[in-house]
Amino acid sequence: MKRLIILLVLIISIPGFIIHFFYDFTLKTIISGFNTNKEEQTIRVLKSDNTVEKINLEEYLIGVVSSEVPVYFEKEALKAQAVAARTYALKQIQNNKDKEYDVTDDTSSQVYQDESVLREKWKDNYDKYISKIKESIDETRGEYITYNNDVIYAFFFSTSNGKTEDNKNVFGQDLPYLKVVDSSFDKSETSSFETTKEFDIRDFYNKLGLNYSENLDITDIVKTESGRVYSLKINNVEFKGRNFQTKLSLRSNDFDINKNNNKIIIKTRGYGHGVGMSQYGANALAKQNKNYQEILKYYYQGTQIEKI
Repeated sequence: MKRLIILLVLIISIPGFIIHFFYDFTLKTIISGFNTNKEEQTIRVLKSDNTVEKINLEEYLIGVVSSEVPVYFEKEALKAQAVAARTYALKQIQNNKDKEYDVTDDTSSQVYQDESVLREKWKDNYDKYISKIKESIDETRGEYITYNNDVIYAFFFSTSNGKTEDNKNVFGQDLPYLKVVDSSFDKSETSSFETTKEFDIRDFYNKLGLNYSENLDITDIVKTESGRVYSLKINNVEFKGRNFQTKLSLRSNDFDINKNNNKIIIKTRGYGHGVGMSQYGANALAKQNKNYQEILKYYYQGTQIEKI
């Protein structure tokens, strides 16, 4: 009789235990904001042909790292790029749940090129180069960056002007992990740290939407802590530094302007918006024997590296 009672209790209890276990697991998965199975995590990419492709996240990173930085970069710099790109992707997935796609395949998100494009680009070196990229991604598999347990905005850019920029001056939000840090070592990493661009004076005014004038009056230049131009006036018309940079297709908003007869000569320092990790700076740090975790924590200060 005792055995019968015990059997009946077990039959009644087991379904409840199973339901509780799976309910709890599902709830944790939803709260996390991520698919806890990293092999199944996907991202929706809006491609240049206006189609949306769903791609495995780790496979997607191969196309991003291959496109965003030179393959000759140091291994630790490639690994830092992989973690930053994964973090950026995860943040976009979080923010775009109700949209048709998470990221684009161009510089408005992060550049992604598929296998066919990479094979054409690298030709006979494809197998060697893709192996190096895959190793960098596999060795950081599932790792991403957080601040106060929240996935960060892991912005990155090519080359600093000697310092990174405060996020609030570019994207508006005051974020404690995207502040100004020294990146003076960028200069030794690229021959195009400084570039000069020349404009015919009429073309210069046309691009800025200004009326032609033989006189060029540059006033009220306001610079940020990092030395980039926040705003300025050209012939008494105000421009934000970033808008001025965009209109003239300049590499940076750290610039000097000079007039020589009917030519406008602009010298820029650095390349990109300046927020977050400098890619060439990361390579310089890797050459100083810094590992990818040290590189990431240098550019994204006060952050932690976690794993899906």
